[in-house]
Amino acid sequence: MLNFALDSYLEPMAQLLKAAGDDLRLAILQVLARDSYGVLELAQALDVKQSGMSHHLKILANAGLVVTRREGNTIFYRRATLAPNDSMAPLKRELFRQIDAVETLFQEGLKQVWHERAQASQRFFLENADKFKAQQDLIASFEVYQPQITELLDLSPLPGRQAALEVGPGAGEFLPTLSARFTRVLALDNSPQMLAQARQLVGEQQLRNIQLLEGDTAHLRGLPGEFDCAVLNMVLHHTPSPAVLFSDISQSLKDNGVLLVTELCLHDQDWTQDACGDVWLGFAPEDLQEWAAAGGLQEGQSVYFALRNGFQIQLRQFIKSHNVLSSRS
Repeated sequence: MLNFALDSYLEPMAQLLKAAGDDLRLAILQVLARDSYGVLELAQALDVKQSGMSHHLKILANAGLVVTRREGNTIFYRRATLAPNDSMAPLKRELFRQIDAVETLFQEGLKQVWHERAQASQRFFLENADKFKAQQDLIASFEVYQPQITELLDLSPLPGRQAALEVGPGAGEFLPTLSARFTRVLALDNSPQMLAQARQLVGEQQLRNIQLLEGDTAHLRGLPGEFDCAVLNMVLHHTPSPAVLFSDISQSLKDNGVLLVTELCLHDQDWTQDACGDVWLGFAPEDLQEWAAAGGLQEGQSVYFALRNGFQIQLRQFIKSHNVLSSRS
């Protein structure tokens, strides 16, 4: 009986330590800390053959260190969330902590993967900008969530009303709401076709405090502590790296600044990838919470509601806490 008890505890420990006993597998775990990648993307980023990458991922999965998620026809891997009842959780937590303390590896390879994801998204909007709204309305039209996100904005404890940011404004539907509530607004989008639509709306409504800028959130790294509020309306599922997006936006917020996110919950309707250019099939609420926490953002209020077509929307409020940032430094 004693031997059985020891085996039942030591066997998973031995499997875990074996999985961690390889420098490439440790690098994979570091890369998967804040984002999800397919086998081909990981092989490209880490300069490893696909067969070899599949082998290492299988070992990590068997040890409970990574989990999978299907996005259409592609399987994505990410680092496992630790369950409270996992007897190996303390050992895994310390392993992750030590890995994360090391300087991030393979940044150039990852940037290439993000670049290719962004290019695919840009190609979609280039070819479909004129019909994107009709396709997006098949999922959730702006009118469906506009009242709720406006109410959440008005109830948010903002540090001020000087400056607001909207990333991915699309055709600009939410810009009049921001224009009426802030002294100045920056609308940032990497699609010139969608910016052209937003520019037309800004001109028609004579919104003179709106600045439209083509680019991605890397631009925000030169604007630390600039904004009282940032808004992401149905943007994350088009984004190459949601984790990077959260990090860049957090840096651009003032202390106690607020990030508001409207996003799809996790779903399995993969037709959205072809019809709407979606990179991700929505997200679990804990995904957003994890990315926000990594950027020094604390969760505020949340609202969830289901649509008749089977999709569910999450409206999330995250607040940049000076205390959280200090404790991380």
